[in-house]
Amino acid sequence: MPLLDVRNINVSYDDFHILKDVSLCVKMGEILAVIGANSAGKSTLLKLLSGLIQSDSGDIFFKSNPISGLDMHEIARLGIIQVPEGRRVFPFMTVFENLLVGSFMTKARQKRSETVEYVFNLFPPLKERRKQLAGTLSGGEQQMLAIARGLMALPVLLMLDEPSTGLAPIMVENIFKVIREIDKEGLAILLVEQNVQKSLSIAERGYVLEAGKIKLEGSGKALAADPYVKKAYLGL
Repeated sequence: MPLLDVRNINVSYDDFHILKDVSLCVKMGEILAVIGANSAGKSTLLKLLSGLIQSDSGDIFFKSNPISGLDMHEIARLGIIQVPEGRRVFPFMTVFENLLVGSFMTKARQKRSETVEYVFNLFPPLKERRKQLAGTLSGGEQQMLAIARGLMALPVLLMLDEPSTGLAPIMVENIFKVIREIDKEGLAILLVEQNVQKSLSIAERGYVLEAGKIKLEGSGKALAADPYVKKAYLGL
């Protein structure tokens, strides 16, 4: 039984049909990669799953329960947490204050101290800079903070939207290493990322989203070896 089950979803903006009969699932404890070019519909998919937008048709189930039409705060309470593209930290709040914002729900507040220690162990630079304003951090450190803030909510499913965008290669390596570490804790991760090679190297499974439709699906290893993926996304 999948943790998240998306069935035949359609989403339109004005007269533009963005997602077209999209079906996918995320299993407990796995890293699932959704890859595709710009304007493929990847971010729209995450907005839908977060409750920021609603679908025209189709169904979404989380732990076998229907969640289509729920508001953002209701979805967050279920444990579906999105780390947005572009970090979006609160620049005039400290690192520690940003983390506190992530633990606003009752269950997360009760375990706040434990979770703070956990994210500081994952991201040692954040512990060193816990009193520093978030806006003064480097891009890589802000990405660390954005992921850490998401983890503070104690997610069941963590959705990462383009976590490597704009980062130096060494920081990209660090971010993907941390994603693997988080997965070892049993957390399900939905990874939306343009760095196809890196994504498929750590994902158990993946989907290729193209022009709003699922074009391919399979294991991360199989997709990385697929001739179409190699030509279209890996430049091979």
